Amino acid sequence: MSLWNWAVQAYGREGVQAICLSLQDDDGQSVCLLLWAAWRGPVDAEVLEAAVETARSWHRTAIDPVRGVRRTLKKPVPDMDDSRRLALREEIKRIELSAERGLLDELESLGGAPDGSRFDVVSALAAAARLWADRTPREALKTLAGRLPEPGRSDV
Repeated sequence: MSLWNWAVQAYGREGVQAICLSLQDDDGQSVCLLLWAAWRGPVDAEVLEAAVETARSWHRTAIDPVRGVRRTLKKPVPDMDDSRRLALREEIKRIELSAERGLLDELESLGGAPDGSRFDVVSALAAAARLWADRTPREALKTLAGRLPEPGRSDV
């Protein structure tokens, strides 16, 4: 199963969206990077560093700026018709999702597909989170790991 399909499946599971948004907004984590780490499993330091650099580039140039505009348009804007604002926000949301899919596709190409062996998902998540931010939100990562499907399984 591709990373994109697995990530969509994972995000649709009960509680995953809320945990991911908390990791993103409260802990400054890259949800795409974390989902890749949970899907892919352990990789060598060079691949993990390349994944973090790729994610930083995508966040800096595409995801974060687009997300900022989408969030700005969530509330009424002076001198902007609400129906047009909301329609524009929906269009920008689609662009943000496209950027996240682009990042996931890039990440998938870095480390290849999972080899099917079992691994400690929390450790894989923590390794990525540690390189991404100053703090590793271990309890949230444990909760996330417990709600994710196994890579390659289709069990929604």
